Amino acid sequence: MKRNFLLGLVVFYVMILFGCSIDDNLEVTDTSTSTSTELPLIDLENGTLEISDFIWKGLNEYYYWQEEVELLSDDVAQFGDAYSNFISSNSNPEDFFSLLKHPDDQFSFLQQDFRELENTLQGVFSIIGIEFGLLRACVNCNDLIGFVKYVHKGSNADGKNIKRGDIFIGVNGSRLKTTNYQSLLFGEQESILLEMAKIENGAILRTNTNIELKREFDFKINPIQLVSIINIENQQTEPSKKIGYIMYNQFVADKSEEINNVFKEYKDQAIDDLILDLRYNGGGSIRNCVELASMITGQFKNEIFAKEQWNKKTETYLIENFGKETIINRFVSFLQTGEQINSLNLNRIFIITSSETASASELIINGLRPYIDVIHIGGQTTGKNVASITVYDYVDEEQTKNPNHTYAIQPIVLKIANSEGYADYVDGLIPDYYVEENLQNFGSLGSKDEPLLSFTLNIIQDSQSFPSKKGKIFNKFKLINLLPVSKKEMFSDKGELFKNNTN
Repeated sequence: MKRNFLLGLVVFYVMILFGCSIDDNLEVTDTSTSTSTELPLIDLENGTLEISDFIWKGLNEYYYWQEEVELLSDDVAQFGDAYSNFISSNSNPEDFFSLLKHPDDQFSFLQQDFRELENTLQGVFSIIGIEFGLLRACVNCNDLIGFVKYVHKGSNADGKNIKRGDIFIGVNGSRLKTTNYQSLLFGEQESILLEMAKIENGAILRTNTNIELKREFDFKINPIQLVSIINIENQQTEPSKKIGYIMYNQFVADKSEEINNVFKEYKDQAIDDLILDLRYNGGGSIRNCVELASMITGQFKNEIFAKEQWNKKTETYLIENFGKETIINRFVSFLQTGEQINSLNLNRIFIITSSETASASELIINGLRPYIDVIHIGGQTTGKNVASITVYDYVDEEQTKNPNHTYAIQPIVLKIANSEGYADYVDGLIPDYYVEENLQNFGSLGSKDEPLLSFTLNIIQDSQSFPSKKGKIFNKFKLINLLPVSKKEMFSDKGELFKNNTN
C-alpha cells in the first residue's frame, strides 16, 4: 500500500522557532511538491529501511541544501530498482542521515524518539533542577569543573543548599572528565550526587560537601527567568530612570501572553529603557520572536521583520500557491491568540548575550537592527541564521505516525534574513561591548551588582564614558559549550500550507 509522507512543523527561531504568526505543532502532509517523479516505496516488514526511506524523502523535499547534496538529487529516485538498492545499502538511520548532510550543516539532527523532541520544543525537559555549564579545570587536561548558572524555580533543587556560582568536580563518586560527563550528567539516573568544590587563590579545592539532586523527567521550565523594574540615578541635573529588565531563556510560543502582561506593566510604569537578557537563550519559536519584537517597538506595524530563504522547489511552491507574503515575517499588532500587543515604541534596546545565545535570540537582534538602536553587550553569539522543521513519518492522511518506529528528523530548511537582506552571521553576532561572565565573580542574576547587568546599567547611566568595543572581561577557564543542538532551534510554522499538497 502506498505510504503518504507527512510533516509536522513546529515553530520556535528560532525563534525560532520565527507577519506570519508562527504556530507550534502544525502537522502537514508531505509529497514531492515540485517534482513529477513517482518515488518508489520501500514496503518492507523491516522498519529500519522504512526509516531510511523516510529520511531521504524528507531531506529531498525540504532540506535547505538539497540542491547542493548530490545524493539528494531528484535523479536518485528516477529508477525504482536503483533507489531501492540505494536505500537497502544504507540501513543504519544515523549513518545514513550523516551521509546526506551538507558539510556546512551544524544543526540538523535525527531524533530517535520524537516525543523527547516535542517536549524540548515546548520547554519540557529531563532536569536535575539546575542549569549548569562545564569548564576545563586546566589547559590541555581532561578534568572538568561543573558550575551552576541558575536553579530552576519549583524544581527539586529549589530550596536546597545550591545556588548560582557553586561548582562541582565529581558526580556519583567519579571525577568529572571530558570522557565521562555525558554519561554522568545526561543519563537517565533517578538521582545524582554532586561533589562540591570551591576556587580559592586560583586553586580548586574540595569542600567535603555532597548534594543529591533528583531527576525530574517531564519538568516544564519557565523560560521567563527574571522580570523587574530597576531605578537608577543619573547626573544631578537629570531625573532618575526606570529600566525594565527581563531574562528570557527560551522562545516558547505559548509564553507570548505572559510576556505581553509583563510589557503591560512596563508600559503602565512608563519605563525609559529595556534590557533583554538572552545570555542563556538558545532559540525557539519564530512567532514568539516576532511578537516580542513587536512589543519592544510598535511603531513599525506591518513592516518587514524577517525574510525566509527556502530551497528553490519549496520556495517556488510556497510563492506560487500562497504568494510572496508566505516567506515574509512582519511586525504585528496582535498575538496569534487575538490579544492586542502591549508595545513600548522604544527607539533603542540593550541586549545581553553569550556564546550560548543562538537562533531566535540572534534573529531578534538582527531583525531589530534596521529599525532601532540595538546596544549589544556580552559575548559573541553562536551564529545560527537558519531554521528547521520537524518531519514525522505518517502512514495515512489521518496523520497516524508509523508504528514501526519513533524517528523524526529536524532538518534545516531555510535561512532567515532581516529586512535589509542581511543573514551572514554564521560566526555569530559581535557585541558592541565584549564582556564575559567570570566564574570567580558570577554575581546574582537580576542584582544591580551582577557584572553584565551592572555594566549595562552603567552604559545607560553614563553612555558618554563607554566607547564602543569596551575591553573584554577575561575568564581564565576555557568554556565547553554543551548546549545540545536541540536547544539551539529556530522553527518555521509553514506546515499548514502543505496540507493540501498530497500525492
